[in-house]
Amino acid sequence: MNLTDLDFKTEYRSKLDDVVRDFYNPALKQAVSYQRAVGFFSSSSLVALTSGICGLIENGGSIQIIASPRLSTEDIEAINDGLRRRDEVIKEALIRELQEPKGKFEEARLNLLSNLIAAGRLQIKIAFLEDENGVGLFHEKLGLISDKENNTVAFSGSMNESANAFMSNYEAIDVFTSWSQDASRVSTKRAAFEAMWRNCEQGIKVMEFPEINEEILHRYKLNDQIDTALDEEFLKEINNENKPTVTVGPRIPKEVKLRPYQIEAIENWANHEYVGIFDMATGTGKTYTALGAIAKLYEEKNQRLAVIIVCPFQHLVEQWVKDIKAFGMKPIICYSASSQRNWKKRLKRAVQSFNLNIQDHFCMVTTNATFSSNYVQDLIKKLNGNVVIVVDEAHNFGAQNLRKTLLPNIPYRLALSATLDRHGDPEGTQILYDYFNEKCIEYSLKEAIENSMLTPYYYYPILVSLNEEELDEYLDLTSKIKKSIFRNKDGKIELSDYTKMQLIKRARIVAGAQNKIGTLKEILKEYQNDNKILIYCGATTIHDISYKENEPPKDEARQIDIIVDLVGNDLNMRISKFTSEEKAKEREQIKEDFAEGTHLQALAAIRCLDEGIDIPSIKTAFILASSTNPKEYIQRRGRVLRKFPGKQFATIYDFVTLPIPFEDVDKYNLDVIESVKSLAKREIVRIKDFAEIAENPFDSDSLISKIQEVYGIEYDFEEEEEFV
Repeated sequence: MNLTDLDFKTEYRSKLDDVVRDFYNPALKQAVSYQRAVGFFSSSSLVALTSGICGLIENGGSIQIIASPRLSTEDIEAINDGLRRRDEVIKEALIRELQEPKGKFEEARLNLLSNLIAAGRLQIKIAFLEDENGVGLFHEKLGLISDKENNTVAFSGSMNESANAFMSNYEAIDVFTSWSQDASRVSTKRAAFEAMWRNCEQGIKVMEFPEINEEILHRYKLNDQIDTALDEEFLKEINNENKPTVTVGPRIPKEVKLRPYQIEAIENWANHEYVGIFDMATGTGKTYTALGAIAKLYEEKNQRLAVIIVCPFQHLVEQWVKDIKAFGMKPIICYSASSQRNWKKRLKRAVQSFNLNIQDHFCMVTTNATFSSNYVQDLIKKLNGNVVIVVDEAHNFGAQNLRKTLLPNIPYRLALSATLDRHGDPEGTQILYDYFNEKCIEYSLKEAIENSMLTPYYYYPILVSLNEEELDEYLDLTSKIKKSIFRNKDGKIELSDYTKMQLIKRARIVAGAQNKIGTLKEILKEYQNDNKILIYCGATTIHDISYKENEPPKDEARQIDIIVDLVGNDLNMRISKFTSEEKAKEREQIKEDFAEGTHLQALAAIRCLDEGIDIPSIKTAFILASSTNPKEYIQRRGRVLRKFPGKQFATIYDFVTLPIPFEDVDKYNLDVIESVKSLAKREIVRIKDFAEIAENPFDSDSLISKIQEVYGIEYDFEEEEEFV
């Protein structure tokens, strides 16, 4: 067998081809001569030369290398200005590039090269440009591989002999064979190399530096053996050298005992071909269930699996990291402020190594924002084979800016959310179901409370209304909303960006109603000597408007500051803000002080509690945010119901906002009442939802009846009416 028996492509690109496996190794196994003119000389480039040369060595072959010294600007200036001898500067630059081997892999290969030099089978010459302008750098990239029949493969292009060129950079080579129509081109390239090797190429100086050979032998020669048993898979060795020491992969820890409903969820997911949704209430162990599912899939796929975990915010990533590690994985932590500063390089290498079957498993955990970035999306699009994506709080991915990141090349999918159905966004909801398919488990708040997974609670709706100024603005915005909505050809209501903005403004009027402040003050007087109190502030956010940490809306900031001043100064209670503006360490200290109860009685929080941050010690909650979005109020309630030592039950005061006080409804005409009725309807839905599983469900019935009677509301109403 010789080179003519191999099937060579005319071009190889590092992002599309495994250049080492598909080109270098097969060619060098048939070769007796390898001639290469490359970029810079260094110990790492010498190591790269070992890719595939074991076959050539066994064939009795030899290697000729022409490389360039890595001269600094100061080196070149010193030579050109005549300040120092050229050869001395170049020798120092070459020696400077001979670094200590990084691990056993490099040590063994540098020993091999040292023995090849000692045996005269590897020759290295140094090239640089020399003309009237002085010394310059040599950048030729040319290679020739010849077999015993003198058949030759020539190649040229951007690729250097380095690990980065093979694995990380975007490189390409063009290939020509002497037994095809390219024979003349191969002959020309062979002549060019021979001319350079003999120092006959005009403008290029090629020299031997015996001192460098001596230095290589001195530094790297361990014995006198030319060991051809070294693994030819260069990339595999590179990655094995850099793999984590623990490569067990996903597994359920011995100390973790999954509950029957968690095991059932995992089995159902497997039966749905590992695509599905875990609809699980806050506090029921959805993270462990998801990681258990990953462990099962890993075993099912013969311990070969790439894992992608996505969650809304950075603090959630860090919460996941702890559990991911407990389940046997070492995650690549991907977001802008990650503690792993080199996460981009690690992720890139992991993707490439997985695709090349060099690495059987890796796990990345990232934020929604980083996952949707071009860098990460471009990498994930290249993943092949067994890949699973787990999306925490998956309802977010129905939004316009995130739905396009749900890539079709990922075969195994798991959505985690107790509120996958997106409020007022049937299109976004359908996209989520199309991608993640069916629910594999539905474990509700009611079940969690009944099974002692969450704390029982008492629910008290507190009625407040808009003042005259707020009502006028609410009616004005409602009029604009009605005029701007339209129906598509299917008769479904569609919302323009303008309409969405008006809805946001209107929702903030409700969330920030001034009458809430005075009402809160009166109720809190009964709790002045109590602790573990949460006051939940904030503006309701319409479904497609993204919440950004560290950028609270002005309405939110204004309301929370008023409340902190009221509770701290008027009521002399010890209160702290708990928002996205506080740093992670500061938050942890606040949580500790709050749980202890002596130094801190109350927290005033905004949306950072909606998804992910747990403060289980909360005993009494005042929810001023008054969200009519089920996703938001279900999550807010769940945060309050976390189990905590000594916590027998929780108490929730829910501020229900009506546009017009009961006693004033008769003052307005029917058109006005019709304009504000939708808010009253949505508030009824939330009251019913909260009261239904509370310890005191019937305490809310009279208020619901009163609202329906005064506003003339029939409970059965179409969902789409809620917009207006």
